[in-house]
Amino acid sequence: MQSRITLVTGAGRGIGRAIAVAIAASGARVAITARSSDQLASTANEIEAAGGKVLLISDDLADRQAPERIVQKVREYWGPIEVLINNAGIGSSIDPRPLPEFDDSIWDLTLAVNVTAPYLLTKCVLTDMLRASWGRIINISSVNSQVPALHGVAYTVSKHALAGLTRSTAKDVGDKGITCNAICPGVTATEMNDRRLVYDSRRLNTSVAQLETQASPLGRRVQPDEISPLAVLLASDEARAINGQLINVCGGLVYG
Repeated sequence: MQSRITLVTGAGRGIGRAIAVAIAASGARVAITARSSDQLASTANEIEAAGGKVLLISDDLADRQAPERIVQKVREYWGPIEVLINNAGIGSSIDPRPLPEFDDSIWDLTLAVNVTAPYLLTKCVLTDMLRASWGRIINISSVNSQVPALHGVAYTVSKHALAGLTRSTAKDVGDKGITCNAICPGVTATEMNDRRLVYDSRRLNTSVAQLETQASPLGRRVQPDEISPLAVLLASDEARAINGQLINVCGGLVYG
């Protein structure tokens, strides 16, 4: 990964932050983006304190023009992106409701950030990757790309769509030195999942602590830094034969 130019979206907190820190520690130059400049600055400080190289880009991927802006800023600062990690996402915790009551605006926002933004970012970086005959695209999906999330129709649909984008990309460019894979976390200890656990605890009349013990056969939630090593592997030369895969990191919650 030495000096590879990498973009990690949604890197202000949670899984994205853990991946950005781990990728930087592997020797890559890491551009990080999210809506919150304060959270991005915190991630950047951690990377720089460890001797890594980082570029901050605050933007909102719900804006259809953001992917092109972000990719161009990285290109102007360092050069073409070699590793794209599509992590930014809207979770089911934003406004969980049964399907008949689901908020159409949440549907639109979720699909824009979870599907359209990765699609546009992938299109933006592929021209340079094809020219170089090398590239890595890693989509952070979810086990909900395989099993549904209750009261989270937009999230479930978006993660199924991201699985399709992963496989389609892998099929299109796999013979050009470029791989595309998805990491599918299970119930992970993030701020986004904290909110979902609070919702489920009220719905089920149980405690958050009890739900955490049921999050996986490990008896706990997955930690973000248990997901990031796989991202580092998939971004490396050594992973050149891994393509078009959806890989679960869920503590055994889902088998497949």
